Amino acid sequence: MNGLQKERIKELRSDGLSYSEIAKQVDVSRDAVISFCRRNGLQEIKKPISAVETDAKDVCRECGKPLVQIDGMKRRVFCSKECRIKWWREHPEQMNRKAMYQYTCAHCGKPFSAYGNSRRKYCSHACYIADRFGGGSDE
Repeated sequence: MNGLQKERIKELRSDGLSYSEIAKQVDVSRDAVISFCRRNGLQEIKKPISAVETDAKDVCRECGKPLVQIDGMKRRVFCSKECRIKWWREHPEQMNRKAMYQYTCAHCGKPFSAYGNSRRKYCSHACYIADRFGGGSDE
């Protein structure tokens, strides 16, 4: 492989071409291209994201950074765990709380709602103590 071929490989690799495509254009074996790219730190393809590929909804909900969507995987909405947690803390009204239950307290008889526990009996810890232990007094 001569110097002209090496420069051409670097140029084509930076344009985002695969090893096979480069090998066809430069007229060397695919293995030679792989070996050269590995020795020169050109393993990763750095394809520029075009405006056609980037959709307006492919940005982080919290910070607005562009997101890279991968075919076959669930669509990303946040760029990081920190952004996801921050956004949900600021927007609790958008949570889809399917497991919201309505009860009547077994001790005081007041109606209350609880999230996520379908077997709850008491509206508070104080009512539990009062009903279970008779008010918590030292008798």
